[in-house]
Amino acid sequence: MENKQMMILVAGPYRSGTNDDPHLIEQNVQAMTDTALLLYRMGHMPVLGEWFALPLIKAAGSREIGDAVFNEIFHPVAIDLISHCDAVLRIGGPSSGADKMVKVGLEKNKIIYRSLAEVPSSK
Repeated sequence: MENKQMMILVAGPYRSGTNDDPHLIEQNVQAMTDTALLLYRMGHMPVLGEWFALPLIKAAGSREIGDAVFNEIFHPVAIDLISHCDAVLRIGGPSSGADKMVKVGLEKNKIIYRSLAEVPSSK
């Protein structure tokens, strides 16, 4: 029996542990993007809140990470996105934001995966 294709939010550290160093933040985003590619190749539709939030933050005129515009959009977009997903995959190290995505996912009765190995292939 074939498993169902799912839309899965990849939740991992963005700023955590980076001291807002752009290079370290990019490494965190790359880790989430690499995981998204693996999910895609497993037959799922991966999404990152960053893919939606960052262009909006830029368009809204944010001047730096953590300013009022950034905070208005960054986590709220990901939280809204969870409603459209079947599951949340939590990756990486400590992150209050990623942990919040898991908490919201649980509240919305979404499947929560704690590792890529837990996610069934849809192929």
